[in-house]
Amino acid sequence: MNELWVIVALIFGAAMLGIQAGYWLIFRARKSQQAINRRLMLSAQGSSPTDVLETLRRERGFADFDHPALKQLSDFWTQTGLRFDRNQLAFACFALGAVFFIIFAMALGFGLSALALAPLAAAATVFLFLQMVRRRRIARFSEQLPDAIDVIVRGVKVGYPFSSSLALVAKEMPDPVGTEFGMTVDETTFGLDVGAALENLYRRVGQEDLLFLIIAISIQSQTGGRLADILTRLGQLIRQRATLRLKVRSITAEGRLSAIFLTLMPFFLIGVISLLSPTYFSSVFNHPIIMPAAIIGLALLFVGNVIMYRMVNFKF
Repeated sequence: MNELWVIVALIFGAAMLGIQAGYWLIFRARKSQQAINRRLMLSAQGSSPTDVLETLRRERGFADFDHPALKQLSDFWTQTGLRFDRNQLAFACFALGAVFFIIFAMALGFGLSALALAPLAAAATVFLFLQMVRRRRIARFSEQLPDAIDVIVRGVKVGYPFSSSLALVAKEMPDPVGTEFGMTVDETTFGLDVGAALENLYRRVGQEDLLFLIIAISIQSQTGGRLADILTRLGQLIRQRATLRLKVRSITAEGRLSAIFLTLMPFFLIGVISLLSPTYFSSVFNHPIIMPAAIIGLALLFVGNVIMYRMVNFKF
């Protein structure tokens, strides 16, 4: 019986890997054949520039709120780049909360403790998922930003105005840079100031190096100077920062892997031992000290992860 569970788990893992491989080979290949970015895809469908901009803003949930907390929450949602609406998010949170309630009810029994822990676990899971998606999108934007600045520099050097150079980025670069700069171009076309449009770009993306671009454009518009030279040096600076960031990430890779290994290993061992010998922990789980010991162990595990995270993640 125990070996049968191991075989079933291996078959399940092989099936999941096969499904993921098929997804990458089929759906990702079709996606790469589509328009270079979503803004161009909407434009190719015959929509007017006004409709394209409103559609992108509505999909991204970009809105202005008077309250700072709501404004920050809206910017966080926008920076993830996800396109499903708030109703779908609420339904996903409710379904996830129901799943966690069943899990906690099986472990702690049907009661107030399971009912209180389920929404907290669902909210934490959704937040961590959105934070992961946001971080990956900002990382992709960081990789593309120096190339986008090079496109702007080439446009300025051949005599294009700054707004037309931004339009070149929107036309030639893939997402997320292409769509984000395209929305900036549309906002300036409809009369918004360039500085305000770039600030909206920073709010939609959240990438720190964009502040350098905004400050450089703002200073150059007030004091004058050769914009191409300024942006060339800015592109070099951003590339050097990206190189340093990759070096730090490679140096701290061992610490991150150690944290992941030390966090997952206790749960992995408990699961494997329970599959191989279901009665191994039967006498331990009924002991009155098991719950305080589990709480203390999880708390120490959380503290250790926080310390290791601070050791391998820092700003520079």
